[in-house]
Amino acid sequence: MTYELASQQVSWADVHAFVLPKLKLVGDWPMLGSPAWCGLDDRDRVKWASVLDAAQHWALRLEHGQIVSCEASHDVSSAGDWLKVARDVRRGADYFAARPWMKRGANR
Repeated sequence: MTYELASQQVSWADVHAFVLPKLKLVGDWPMLGSPAWCGLDDRDRVKWASVLDAAQHWALRLEHGQIVSCEASHDVSSAGDWLKVARDVRRGADYFAARPWMKRGANR
């Protein structure tokens, strides 16, 4: 479940700061979902350390994806003259709106 009205920005550093002290208490843990992990009791703190470690890796993946997406949006924004593109699209729409008989359609 996510909070639909909340910011979706992810901070790996905050997640890491939260989980690191808990991971240090355990010291070593199996990979999440591995046979060794599956064999642990659900209340075992080693099992939960694996979950916390996976959570911080997921947060890192999300944060990286958000950074890359933001950089890409800046690249797209600066790649062209978007005001000119908007004017051209509007001009074309106005042209065909004034000439409905020119509307394209499927061949019958």
